Amino acid sequence: MPLLVRDYTWTQTETTVYISVPLKGVKTANVDVLCTDEYLKVSFPPFLFEAFLSEPVDDEKSVAKLGNGAAVFTLPKKTEGRWEQLSRDIDKSKQREIREEAILQIQNKAAETSKARATKIQQENKYTLETMMKLEEEERVRIQRMKDEECARVSVELEAFKEKQRKMAEEEEARRRLQGAPVQNNMHVHHQKEPDKACVTRAAHNSSKTEGQTLGGKKAKRRDPPAPRSAGCIRISFTPRVFPTALRESRVPEEDEWLRKQAEARRMANADLAQLDDLKEEEKNPDWLKDKGDKFFRTGNFQAAVNAYDLAIKLNRRIPALFSNRAACHLKLRNLHKAIEDSSQALELLTPAVADNAAARLKAHVRRGTAFCELELYVEGLQDYQAALKIDPNNQALQADADKIREIVQGTISSS
Repeated sequence: MPLLVRDYTWTQTETTVYISVPLKGVKTANVDVLCTDEYLKVSFPPFLFEAFLSEPVDDEKSVAKLGNGAAVFTLPKKTEGRWEQLSRDIDKSKQREIREEAILQIQNKAAETSKARATKIQQENKYTLETMMKLEEEERVRIQRMKDEECARVSVELEAFKEKQRKMAEEEEARRRLQGAPVQNNMHVHHQKEPDKACVTRAAHNSSKTEGQTLGGKKAKRRDPPAPRSAGCIRISFTPRVFPTALRESRVPEEDEWLRKQAEARRMANADLAQLDDLKEEEKNPDWLKDKGDKFFRTGNFQAAVNAYDLAIKLNRRIPALFSNRAACHLKLRNLHKAIEDSSQALELLTPAVADNAAARLKAHVRRGTAFCELELYVEGLQDYQAALKIDPNNQALQADADKIREIVQGTISSS
């Protein structure tokens, strides 16, 4: 059960109510505030302050300041006047109704805020897309205009070049006519790009005949073409990524620290086992012992599973799965304090938090949270379930268990 805060102070004017709630040394990051027009709640586990206000206030203009060991609230009144008391006396059923209505109002406001934010983002994206399309269209028109101008310029230069060649040909023809030389039509010479294929074939045939005559009628040997080059293969090797995330999305220092811990665990597995010479060869392998413990656990032999995990931990204390699985066995055997200890040790070995150990961290948090709840330490248990939900927010079973524990902490349902 939460501890209710009684040592708060409040003052008022005709238009405003001021409330100061001491935070009992709790960090401001752990303070949860819920305020509506007729209800105020400040939760900072294991303490709780709530007030069912005598008159409605304007929750839209209300202000909360957290710091210097206190939470100070400024609540403007909807109706001017003096209050005889801060919180009205109502029965438990009415209190539960007001709490549920307050939670529903907060959820509706959050949904409206989220919808408004999504609408704003959509409008901004639409405006950005339209602006980009407009800029791209302007750029396309500019490039097309440059192409058209360049094409027109080249066409003019080409026509000028053809006109110049024509004039030169006419001048050459006139000069030859004046000198009495035979006139040749040179108009097509400047546009001829390659010799006639038939002429090339006859020239090659005549050259071949001449070469054959030069060699005394003997047929010349043809040279064989060179052999084709041998094929080659270039090997390209890429640095492997241990983690499934892309490098640009990874957290390199945390991942390097996790890999260092894994390498240290492997070195511990290969350490000197002289003090355990009486064991069989397979019993000196922590992985073999872990698999043995897992089989015992599945068959319901929890004490035998604990013995297997104990021996594996003696061989290597750097494997977090051994502690987490032993915590599960202790939960079954109702050794709740040992389960909390083993889960905490597993979480310590599972730092830093990376994607590769997310599933193991989730199991350790759930097992420790379950042990806390079995000991009726619901606030600590709720913190572990909330940590597990941060790892897997879409887990409906976890969400349901966390909601149930939260209701127990708030006193809305029985812990039984």
